[in-house]
Amino acid sequence: MADVTITTPDDARECYRHKGLRQALYDDGEVVMGDVVLNLHGDEHRKRRRLENRLFRRDTFFMYEREYFPKVINETLDPYLSQGRSELVSLGHQLMMNLAAVTAGVDRPLGTPEESFHLYDYLTSFIDGATLAHYTGDKEAKKIEIQENLEAFDREFIDPGVASRQALLKSFELGDLDEEALPKDILMVLLRNQDKIPLSRESIRREIAFFLLAGAHTSATAFTRVIHYIFKWLELHPEDSERVGTDRIFLQRATHEAIRLQPSSPISARWVLEDTSLKSGLILSEGDRVLIDLEKVNRNKDLFGEDAESFNPDRELSEGVSPWGLSFGQGMHACIGQDLAAGLVFAPGETEQDHLFGLVPISVEAMFFNGCRPDPESPPEMDESTTRPYFGRYPVVFS
Repeated sequence: MADVTITTPDDARECYRHKGLRQALYDDGEVVMGDVVLNLHGDEHRKRRRLENRLFRRDTFFMYEREYFPKVINETLDPYLSQGRSELVSLGHQLMMNLAAVTAGVDRPLGTPEESFHLYDYLTSFIDGATLAHYTGDKEAKKIEIQENLEAFDREFIDPGVASRQALLKSFELGDLDEEALPKDILMVLLRNQDKIPLSRESIRREIAFFLLAGAHTSATAFTRVIHYIFKWLELHPEDSERVGTDRIFLQRATHEAIRLQPSSPISARWVLEDTSLKSGLILSEGDRVLIDLEKVNRNKDLFGEDAESFNPDRELSEGVSPWGLSFGQGMHACIGQDLAAGLVFAPGETEQDHLFGLVPISVEAMFFNGCRPDPESPPEMDESTTRPYFGRYPVVFS
């Protein structure tokens, strides 16, 4: 048994797609991640993924982006715009959490900032659960705390959500409600298909918490990093200052570039379930752990040019090269929310009216539209409570 590090794009793609390699990144996070779709393997994963893919379609994402998200973004930003300042890490998590709640099926009946802050407290606990392997404190005490928070979250948010959706389903089955009136979220998908894939209440609880934290945490991390990279870009390219408030394609390309350089997790991990030989000749033995070094893979000069280490939203790529590298994975465990978070690559002949931009680019656009810039009196700080390269604080002001 050994750790095998993968640093080339070809080996990484093959590992992602190989059925004999199983997810290994969240083994310490079972309190939240135990049986969620990301951690399932084989038939169990295939069935859950096929079920949830019914929601993750382009037309649903387009509806989210055009109809639901602008209102949520404005509601979340308004209190900070009135103050003239904010802190990107907490704002990003609140913003992305409110957007992810729509997808997960976590209802916010009050829609107030106070309700967002309360839900955000739960979210931070779930993030601790998913990233427990990197936690520097007492892990066992943290597990107990996270479990208690999961159960409280269930009572406050999932319980009423289940009741309201079951009532809607009953009306639909009686013919009193059109299918279009049913909520388009993960909770409804799971409840509606209990006869096909029966899940315990604990499993439903973890799945909803996972979609809330996955949609919020990874997108919020990207949100802060994109804005940071754009700040640094504008220092070198002040002529682009108008683009950040008017050019959505530029902002989406900036998002893809930031995600390439800094994936939400710098590594991806897989357990080797059977002896495997990769096309490159690399031998993987049963019991080995494969560590895919995404930062090295995504900075491959053959794919991204001699300046692959640098941030460049105007980077020209060869056909078939993903602008975000392999940050969203590939194969059976490719990120289910990739298109929702980052949109689709702008295609020749496409119009902006028909294009899916993604929730991170449109959220970043809202920040720059309102004159977001670094707080000159309070520089950003890194998060010292984790070994991952996260910002702890990133103060900004609006002008």
